[in-house]
Amino acid sequence: MRDYTDDELRIIEQAKIILERKTTDLDVMTSTAVCKDYLIIKLSDKQTESFYCLFLDTKNRLIAFERMEKGTLREARVYPREIAKRALHHNAASVIFAHNHPSGDPEPSASDINLTQKLKETLVQLDINVLDHIIIGSGKSISLAERRRI
Repeated sequence: MRDYTDDELRIIEQAKIILERKTTDLDVMTSTAVCKDYLIIKLSDKQTESFYCLFLDTKNRLIAFERMEKGTLREARVYPREIAKRALHHNAASVIFAHNHPSGDPEPSASDINLTQKLKETLVQLDINVLDHIIIGSGKSISLAERRRI
């Protein structure tokens, strides 16, 4: 990862603020591209793998964006019970999962796909929809929903 000038860092921070405001009012599900852009800005610079949830209301508007687990260079342990607790806390109708791959390669692993299915099985019991799982790598993203893996 390269070093940024002070001016570049200020521009990046302003872009994050603008995109966050735009996404908060956005129907996230019908705009996967904007959701991916938002997540690229939020997660691309993380040095360790971290797992996040976007909690959505019944109109798929963002209620909260929370880091659920911070891991190591290769993995973040995710507990379905904790995700369910936070979804219920926010009274979320739907969830989008997101995590980064510090290696820069957003290609999902078998564990990523298995985890997504396990989380989906847990949340469906609570009538909470899992809309997507987006994986972020160096300025790139992969949507498991777009790949029909959800």
